[in-house]
Amino acid sequence: MSFAMLKRLTSGSSQQPPSTYSPHILPLLQSLLAALADIDFEYQKDRETILKSPIDEPLKQRAVATLAKRHHERRNPYLRELDKLERQIQRTFS
Repeated sequence: MSFAMLKRLTSGSSQQPPSTYSPHILPLLQSLLAALADIDFEYQKDRETILKSPIDEPLKQRAVATLAKRHHERRNPYLRELDKLERQIQRTFS
């Protein structure tokens, strides 16, 4: 999603332009971004825990790879929803 589009959606302006987006878009956008932030935070925390652990390096690398794969799988549905939302917003403002 472009910065300009995100800024337009999140601006605090009380006056809406004649062509506006559905009122459910902003809460949905915020919810999706919050979920992604939570997933990313958890991933970083778990990754740091693994990297700081005293286990052997090959086991550590496998654990990090498994964690990264799980992270990617958890993020994908949210990224797909964001993509759909972006297309919807683009159609609204086109």
